[in-house]
Parts: sequence; structure tokens; C-alpha cells
Amino acid sequence: MAGVPVRVYAPGARPVVVYLHGGGFVLGDLDTHDAQARRLAVATAASVVAVDYRRAPEHPWPAAVDDAVGVVRRVAGDGTPVAVAGDSAGGLIAILTALRLRDEVPLLAQLLVCPNADPTLRSPSVEEKGSGWLLDAGTLRRWVAMWLPDPDTRDSPSTNPLVADLRGLPPAVVVTAEHDPLRDEGEAYVARLRSAGVPVTHRREPGLVHDFPTLRDVSPAAAAAEDRFLRDAAQLLGRRSS
Repeated sequence: MAGVPVRVYAPGARPVVVYLHGGGFVLGDLDTHDAQARRLAVATAASVVAVDYRRAPEHPWPAAVDDAVGVVRRVAGDGTPVAVAGDSAGGLIAILTALRLRDEVPLLAQLLVCPNADPTLRSPSVEEKGSGWLLDAGTLRRWVAMWLPDPDTRDSPSTNPLVADLRGLPPAVVVTAEHDPLRDEGEAYVARLRSAGVPVTHRREPGLVHDFPTLRDVSPAAAAAEDRFLRDAAQLLGRRSS
């Protein structure tokens, strides 16, 4: 689609959710997040288009955002209602896609799980939770450096939602986790959205780690938290979660 590999779940359903997988901008693909995309499609009764965007270090920013933008434009080209969704690094790609298309495509929603909302990684939780809580801060910094090799770009409105003008973005569901190094930046994004007049449903899931939906099969708490996110997503899209 638009020259970018995708996987479509529940084709023909409306609206369409364009899903950007996590993986630190360097890992992940359509298979690693297949189950999450399927659950999102079932819960929202929407079609989900998962995007196999280009990854660093071979393809640094803005390649992934360019790919996501191209897919959204293609899906929305006939007037189809579209939302963007993503987890972790995919959450940032979804946000930057919404910012790029703000004046072009009237997106329905942002559906974000544990988003990386600040590539400078300055938030206190990066240090507080950056060791021993699944996502290692040092590894995260290396991944971000592969995606944004020029440090000056990490504090630019084109890459950093915490310094961008967020007015006019679509309503959002944002879930953060207590023991996630990215917790504080995700919550700072929530605060900035609200300051910009954007409606937000936010949950901080207690006791959970980064990108907890990947742990659903071994953690009842993670499964319950993802179910809450899916219900919120369905409600925002005007659908009835199953």
C-alpha cells in the first residue's frame, strides 16, 4: 500500500486504524505484533492496517514517518475515516504522522500504548525505571541514536511532541505503565494535549512494565490492562468492544 508492505485485518470494515508497531525504531515487524493488531480489530470492529515501516539504522528518521503518512493518505484518499495507533516507538511514529497530516487528513483518533513521546529521554522515569524493569535505558538511548543520529533533531517539533504545537490533533487514548521508563514522557504528552484542547482518555496502569500487552499470555494483570485500553479505543471510535 503506497509502496509500503502492510497486513490488513478485517478488510472492508470501517473505520480503519493504521497501526504502527513498537520495537525501538530498529526491531519489530508485522509478525511480532500480529496478535495485538488482531485484538484491536476484534475489539473495535474496525479494519486494522498494520504497517511494516522502514527501520533504523538502515533507514533513520523520517523514513518510518514517511511510510506511515503514505499509508494513511492512501487509506483516507476515498474519504474513509482513519485513526492512527501505536505502541512504544510506534506510538511516536503515530503521533508524528498525526502532526504531519493535521491540516490534510481529519483523523478520528490516536490510540497509544506506552508511547515514546520524547526522543531526548529527559524524563525522570527514564532513570528511575531504566534498569530492572524490562526496558533498559541504555538500550533505548542506542536505539534512539540509530533513528535520530543527529542529537539536535531530538528536540525539534518535527520529531518531539513535547515541543510541538499540538492544537488540532485528534482525540486520544493514552495508556502508560507504572514501571515504564517512558511513563513520564507519555504523561507529559497527555498534559500537553489537554493544554492544547485535545480530549484525552488516560490510564496509568499500576504494577505494569513497558508495552505490557506483549505479556498478556503470562500476566492476567497485563491482559486486563490491555482489555481496558481496547474498550477505551472502541468507545473513542464509536464502536462497541466485544
